[in-house]
Formats: sequence, C-alpha cells, structure tokens
Amino acid sequence: MSALLELDGAVARMGAATVLDGVSLSVRAGEMVALCGPNGAGKSSAVRAALGLMPLHGGAAKLGGEDVDRLSERERGARAAYLPQERHIAWNLPAIEVAALGAPFLSGADALDRARKALDEVGAGHLAERGVAEMSGGERARVLLARALVVQAPLLLADEPIAGLDPDAQLLVLERLRARADAGGGVLVSLHDLTLAARVADRVIVLNAGRVVADGSPIEALSPAVLRSAFHLDGIWVEAPDGPLLAARRLLQV
Repeated sequence: MSALLELDGAVARMGAATVLDGVSLSVRAGEMVALCGPNGAGKSSAVRAALGLMPLHGGAAKLGGEDVDRLSERERGARAAYLPQERHIAWNLPAIEVAALGAPFLSGADALDRARKALDEVGAGHLAERGVAEMSGGERARVLLARALVVQAPLLLADEPIAGLDPDAQLLVLERLRARADAGGGVLVSLHDLTLAARVADRVIVLNAGRVVADGSPIEALSPAVLRSAFHLDGIWVEAPDGPLLAARRLLQV
C-alpha cells in the first residue's frame, strides 16, 4: 500500500535561503508521525510542501501516491486536511459555520451536521453558536481542529496545533489526532514539546537546518546524540506511568 504522504528528496527555497535540503519522509495509514526540530528547522515548510502550498525546486511531493502538483484543489482537499499554525479568522462567524467550512462539497444541512459532531468531539459543542471573534485563543483552536476533522480526509496535517494552549487543551488536541490515527487515518503533526511527541507518536522525524537527521521510534529518533546535535540539550529519557519523560538541560555554549 502506498503512503498517504511522501516527500522524496524535497528541496525548497525562500529567497536565497534553502529551507528544505533533500527532505524525504512519509506517513502511512494508521500512523501518527511527529515532526520535531528547533525553530527554523523546516517543519512548517515540509508540511506546506507536502500539500503543494510551497513550490519545490527539486524532488517530489505526493499525496496518495500521486504528484501533488497534478492534483486539482478538490482532489488535494479530499486526500488531506490541513490545520495551519495561523488561527486568525477574518469574519466573526459562529463556530458551527467555521467548522462546516471543512466540508464545502456537502449540502448545507449535511455539512452543519458533520460540524456539530466534530465540535462535540473536541469539547466545543457549547460554542456552536458563538462568534469566533468572541472566543479565547484556546477555544478558537478547538473550533479550527473541528474544521479539520470535518474534512474526513484519510490524511491530516497539523502544524504546531498545541502552541499557546493550556495543558488540558494540548492533551485534548493530541488525543483527537491520536484517535484519528487509531481509526486508520494518517497524521503528521509538528511539535516543539518533545515529551508529548514521544508519548503520542508512533514515529518521530527530526529536522535540523532543512535536513532529516533522525527518523524512527520516538526514543530512537530523540536519542541523546540527536538531542545534543539538533536541540543543544543534554538529556535522558525517564520511564513514567503515562509514557517517557525528558530530563534535559541546555548545553553550555562556548
């Protein structure tokens, strides 16, 4: 079975800077993959390139085994849902209408029904009729996650979906993404919290300076050597009842 998402030797530039330098990665059905790395490592660029939102200067991006550039916008939308970092919503629409935007090809009633179920799934059903401009950042994040779930595509890409959220909201978002993978979907999520990445992901891919420097099980990919070279951390993993915990300190810069 082909991967739901593939980057094969992807090269991308922003101006004179190379942001992806031969990046190869994949996500398969039933798999949750965490994309980790320091700021500026290329995580967001990899997510956008996989969706055809960033042009490649070399290599290829595929969704469902087909080159993303050969897919229409509708075909891309049917194969992958996208939850971007940006949470700005221009219009003060009710949450249920924002969530329903994830199903633009359904009838209005069917889209709203799917939206209401997704809002309930993320614990935001009580916000259905409230305008998104009247919500906190955490509430808006749940509504946007619901919109991504409404798509019901086989693949979901989430770019730093827990940034700025309180611990409860962080865990809820990751639980919903984990549930999507457990139900047979593929999930690629970029994360800065290495402990949470190790707890929820089947596989971790580490980017540094636009290159893949590790790809494997969480503890393998986030080995002490990788923690040192990519994150400048002196760290070890400690077993805990809910999963591994990272004990780390910054390496002193000479």
